[in-house]
Amino acid sequence: MTSAKLIALATAGVLTAQLTAGPAVADELMDMANEFFEPIPATIPAVKDNPVTDEKVDLGRMLFFEPRLSRSWLISCNTCHNLGTGGDDNLETSIGHGWQKGPRNAPTVFNAVFNIAQFWDGRAEDLKAQAKGPVQAGVEMANTPDRVVATLKSIPEYVSLFETAFPGEKDPVTFDNMAKAIEAFEAKLVTPNSPFDRFLVGDATALDATERQGLELFIDKGCVSCHSGVNVGGNGYFPFGVVERPGAEILPAGDKGRFQVTKTAAEEYVFRAGPLRNIELTAPYFHSGKVWDLEQAVAIMGTSQLGEELGDDEVKAITAFLRTLTGEQPEVEYPILPLETADTPPPEAMEPLGQ
Repeated sequence: MTSAKLIALATAGVLTAQLTAGPAVADELMDMANEFFEPIPATIPAVKDNPVTDEKVDLGRMLFFEPRLSRSWLISCNTCHNLGTGGDDNLETSIGHGWQKGPRNAPTVFNAVFNIAQFWDGRAEDLKAQAKGPVQAGVEMANTPDRVVATLKSIPEYVSLFETAFPGEKDPVTFDNMAKAIEAFEAKLVTPNSPFDRFLVGDATALDATERQGLELFIDKGCVSCHSGVNVGGNGYFPFGVVERPGAEILPAGDKGRFQVTKTAAEEYVFRAGPLRNIELTAPYFHSGKVWDLEQAVAIMGTSQLGEELGDDEVKAITAFLRTLTGEQPEVEYPILPLETADTPPPEAMEPLGQ
């Protein structure tokens, strides 16, 4: 942590009792907040090794909603990352191929481009790597790269769209290019201009007194140690239970988080800090999806991560601040998808539960 941030933390408590004192105090809090957070940028962020073009975005939008990327023809990216419900599916864990329940809560796709890595354990370095995972996972879309490519190549309109999106390539319809197109589309799924963003760029009236109190508590109590940056989280890995590990009803013993990626004992029960943008829209909470109430989630974080039992008023104020992180939701037109042909690999039916 920088010395400026340490100074801000050391002096934060001075502001707690003064947050309703007037514009000068709001300005001081604004300066402090800018030490830890950044507003969502107005422009599309650059994506490594994948220039974002209109043609790629248009193709990626179609593929994001394309259920024929799944073996059953029932599941698309939007199934678990619904753009109409905060970019996730609002389920404890997602339902995939064969009506199987996935092991973890689906993170929101909104603002995911700002995360240090994708998935709760960070096993995908970027969005194009993430896009490949669910397509192949047996518990999700249960498909294979060869079958996906065969499906896309069997549909003339897709072949043409890939040629346009990836000009000059001898064979543009590839599994890698599918992932790159989806990544380009997802890079645009950002939610700018939240009340908190407006506060960060100078609008002292964007947060009311309770919300400012919650922001000050969020900084003063140390929540910013894990939840900072443009996405208010998503930029580092931390143990779930820094001070006190939650019970198995919230932290399942069988899911050791990043340990499953690194096989390092020190990373047992370590997870990527959840990004908090639009958090009020994305219940249930935590990788286990076991908590539906945002105030309850805040209280659990107090005891497990900070070692402090937050008072009811503190919980309500922090929760009020978290609700100011809801930004303008992207408006995405549902695409009309091209018709399959006689050469398209047919779907495999999913058996009903219990059979």
